[in-house]
Amino acid sequence: MAANTGFQPNWIEAAPEKRSFRSIFKWGDPHSCKHPNEKLFQLLKETFGLTDSHFTVPVNDGNRPVAYRHPPRVITPDHAADIIRIVGDENVSADDYDRLKFSTGKTLEESLRLRQGEVQRVSDLVVHPRHKDDVRQLVAYCHQKKIPVYVYGGGSSVNFGLRPSKGGITLVMGTHMNRVVRLNETNQTVTVQAGIMGPDYEAALNEAPQRYRTRHRYTGGHFPQSFEFSSVGGWVVTLGSGQMSSYYGDACDLVISQEVVTPIGDIKTLDFPATANGPSIDRIMIGSEGCFGVLVEVTLKIFRYMPENRRYFSFVFPTWAKAVDAGREIAQGQFGMPAVFRISDEEETHIGLKLYGIDGTLLDRFMRLRGYQPMQRCLMIASAEGERRFAGNVKRGVKHICRHSGGMFLTGYPTRQWEPGRFKDPYLREDLNDYGILIETLDTAVTWDRIHRLHQGVRSVVKSRPDTLCMTHASHFYAQGTNLYFIFITRAENADDFVVFQEKIVQAILQFGGSPTHHHGIGKLFSPWMQSHLGAAQMAVLKALKHHFDPNTIMNPGGQLGLDLDGQHWREIR
Repeated sequence: MAANTGFQPNWIEAAPEKRSFRSIFKWGDPHSCKHPNEKLFQLLKETFGLTDSHFTVPVNDGNRPVAYRHPPRVITPDHAADIIRIVGDENVSADDYDRLKFSTGKTLEESLRLRQGEVQRVSDLVVHPRHKDDVRQLVAYCHQKKIPVYVYGGGSSVNFGLRPSKGGITLVMGTHMNRVVRLNETNQTVTVQAGIMGPDYEAALNEAPQRYRTRHRYTGGHFPQSFEFSSVGGWVVTLGSGQMSSYYGDACDLVISQEVVTPIGDIKTLDFPATANGPSIDRIMIGSEGCFGVLVEVTLKIFRYMPENRRYFSFVFPTWAKAVDAGREIAQGQFGMPAVFRISDEEETHIGLKLYGIDGTLLDRFMRLRGYQPMQRCLMIASAEGERRFAGNVKRGVKHICRHSGGMFLTGYPTRQWEPGRFKDPYLREDLNDYGILIETLDTAVTWDRIHRLHQGVRSVVKSRPDTLCMTHASHFYAQGTNLYFIFITRAENADDFVVFQEKIVQAILQFGGSPTHHHGIGKLFSPWMQSHLGAAQMAVLKALKHHFDPNTIMNPGGQLGLDLDGQHWREIR
């Protein structure tokens, strides 16, 4: 282990310079950060053979003014004037900084390239619609003029979902279209504009008695790691999943009805809880990633908010196989599901115990004495929600299964240690990237009968790269399977080197029985694998829908969902 010298790296804590590249690619609040703690710092030095001196001067921090030359590709002065007439001059920008900001997501590749000042694609014009009538007029106009349209929610896309491959306009939904439309306590639903951000949405529900004179407080139950910086519309159109999805459900389970503006007209589905009216248009629109139209309003299920009934618990298992067995039995146990429910493999447990401040404590020593050894043991963290007796029953059911699977009860301490920082981990990326260390994630859905083959196969590919850490956890559970979330930390010569490595991992995920992604959406990043994954027949259905809703191919063109690749790679589309 690298020696602990007491050295403190020169982590960047100041907010990025205004209008800088860093202000665009930095995650989250410009004034917030999360530094690796001492134990993680020592592990990074040991893994990559680095000394303290490596961490004295950041490299390529991107803290310089945005500058590039990308003239408009599609929008003419006449187009701009017409769009201004629709939304007003104050809601249209051709400023270079704005064009880049609203054309950029949070993929690692985007960050690496912007650090170097490399700008690949930007939209021609940024537009802030004020209401759904603006969206109707804008989509109709762009359909007539064959102008590409892209949609920006919270900007947290990790799959090039915002990449304006062919110029055109980007619609920023959150500036004005960010309100609760109505809360129906009788039906226990809420209707919101698509641009409302996660924290505003949840606050409105938690404070429903004061704001809407309801009898109960409510929660949306949807808490992705990007919760603080993602929009409700973004959750729906990317088919997202939250950290409490095992109890509340994924985004597709929460949607009751939608209003979508398409080039051929509006689609407004009905708010029945269930009907036998043929194939579901709601299901077609959920996960469509802006390829068919613009989601403007959505009605969602809500749940009574009862945090006083929350139960925390955690377990350690002697092996990954034992932890997986327990996870499957819980998911299939029919006594209720935990909300937070996460099992970490050996390497993630090893690193996680450092991040949670448990490594080296009395609890750690007690685990070792009981035979739960580092790089073998696997951690489960969980909590139960809902009515008091229900939450208590879930905890009892979980404890019974875990003990029969060789798990040792650790109280709720590890879960409580994880919870306060659950939205903060992405802030680590900037610290590591500042010193040439890369951290990225890929997730995949998998059935129980393929989980071990997939876990071992993908890890073998990741670990074949020298000096690479690979952490894996399952964090969304179903009776038929789960998701595996791979987090890898490595170094690369440049962005292109990293892209080659990332594509090898995606290919391994498919080879060993996973899906291209579980809950981050396909975007353009994973589109080259859509045809082989779904097959020609399913892709033909999706392409037919694309042609129906968007005959001029203006809605998020350039490879989104692989619907308009025509044999090209999305990187080649001009």
